[in-house]
Amino acid sequence: MNAYFKEIESLMKKVIREEQRSVEKIAAEIMKRLSRGGIVQLFGSGHSHLIAEEPFFRAGGLVPVRPIIVETLMLHNGASQASTNEKDPEFTQTFAGQLDIRSEDVVIIISTSGRNVVPIDVAYIAKESGAYVVSLQSLYYNASEQPSKHHSGNRLEDVAEAVLNTHVTVGDGLLLSEGTPYAPASGVIGNMLLHATFSRVIGMMIESGIEPPIFKSANLDGSSAHNEQMIATYGKRIKF
Repeated sequence: MNAYFKEIESLMKKVIREEQRSVEKIAAEIMKRLSRGGIVQLFGSGHSHLIAEEPFFRAGGLVPVRPIIVETLMLHNGASQASTNEKDPEFTQTFAGQLDIRSEDVVIIISTSGRNVVPIDVAYIAKESGAYVVSLQSLYYNASEQPSKHHSGNRLEDVAEAVLNTHVTVGDGLLLSEGTPYAPASGVIGNMLLHATFSRVIGMMIESGIEPPIFKSANLDGSSAHNEQMIATYGKRIKF
């Protein structure tokens, strides 16, 4: 236990040092897009989709946050199949017509390796829609050693306008046993970066005199009316 805590703490400190500028830049753009009536959409496949759902409908979190749900890319519907689908050059066509990405939106694409087909496809679709495209990935995966599987030859960071770099090492393990990495870090760091970014958006809104749209905990007395108003405000675009 202590070995994992030591390594994850070290990685967190590195991310805090090196990603502050990116968080500030991205948070400022999110605030701008939300003021235009946009929402934040998150996309990921497999375990990356778990990160995409983490900030959704979250007590203390931003309300206008929507995970893009494609069940055949989610773990509960068959983990190995989801992994296969993510790499299939034809798979995006099965759900592309259902996407509702608008020019005022922010779309965050989550993919630790940044090389698989479907996340890159979604990034292109979002960019063509005029949305602000952010990737959440590890730049330790690079073009020379982990080239793109997309027909364009581009990796996710080549398509995104901004990157939240998790700094997770290749193999996603903080510890090592006989050459095998274990003790994954991408989920912890990915969630940390997302919450840090959204918290900064809220902070910027407060600093600007804007009341931020935040969900209150349903376990707090008197929160229901507030949350119902939030749902009414954003329910046309987000299914709560």
